[in-house]
Amino acid sequence: MKVSNETKVGALTAIAITAMILGFNFLKGRTLLKTGNFLYAKYNDAKGIMVSNPVYINGYQVGAVFEIENTDADLKNILVTIKLKSTYHIPINSTASVAANPLGTPSIAIALGDASTFLNSGDTLKTINSPGLLGDLSNKVIPVADQLKVTLQTLDNVLKNVNSTFDPNTKNNLQEVIANLSKATASLTVSSNEIEAMLNKQNGSIAQSINNVNSFSKNLSDNNDKITKMIGNVESTTDHLSKADINGTVAELKSAVEKLNITLDKLNSSNGSMGLLLNDKSLYNNLNKTLRSTNTLMDDLRLHPKRYVNISVFGKKDKTGPISAPVADSTHK
Repeated sequence: MKVSNETKVGALTAIAITAMILGFNFLKGRTLLKTGNFLYAKYNDAKGIMVSNPVYINGYQVGAVFEIENTDADLKNILVTIKLKSTYHIPINSTASVAANPLGTPSIAIALGDASTFLNSGDTLKTINSPGLLGDLSNKVIPVADQLKVTLQTLDNVLKNVNSTFDPNTKNNLQEVIANLSKATASLTVSSNEIEAMLNKQNGSIAQSINNVNSFSKNLSDNNDKITKMIGNVESTTDHLSKADINGTVAELKSAVEKLNITLDKLNSSNGSMGLLLNDKSLYNNLNKTLRSTNTLMDDLRLHPKRYVNISVFGKKDKTGPISAPVADSTHK
């Protein structure tokens, strides 16, 4: 039987296509014949899981996604078939979740339970919804965004109240308050500089005062002996004053003053010689006349000495009459 070349080419082409399909499915982890250990998982959201995506337990790949299909026309439940590479002891309360990877392909992670019985091939795993990295971030950001929205609304209300409260007069007053605060700050700066200058260790007023105090203290220390002697003298004087009969002295002084008052009273009165001498005008007149006569006599004696004493043998006696009033002094005009 002779086979034509066309038949040979067609057969080889069919064999090559079949081998290519089998090799492609083998590379994707699928086989045409459904043999091995299979587990099933139902999800409301497959999160982009695809056939041949890996399946991990504790970070170790135990299999791959073999098939994905919908269980109803509404796509509310998506059935994922997992093919295991070998027989594993997976507790019946284990859970499977889809772990989305924004930088790569999603995968299925199986979290082992603590049950003593294990799943068999063909059993269905319990599934949980894993939010993933973006889901956790979204869950954390959404409450913050809601709170921020409330805060912005409150801030908007506050700003409205502020705008309604700060009328032009209030704004002007606030500007004046700020200007006054600026002036007060400047004054505080000047005061601070003055205080700093005052507190300067070398030239400050306080430093000079302290130096003066130190100098005064040094002088006191140097004159301590003199001060001690002075205090001793004061104590001795005080002791003598305390021992003195001050009351008796005061009594005697009082008696002497009383006697002096009596004497002055007598002098002021017309009784007694001293009283008459001080108070009688006629005695003053007589004394004045006596002094005038004495002056007249002395002037007459000075002008006419021969009348009273004649010591010349050849002279003649002065026969002029006596003067009746004192002669004016030639030295006074």
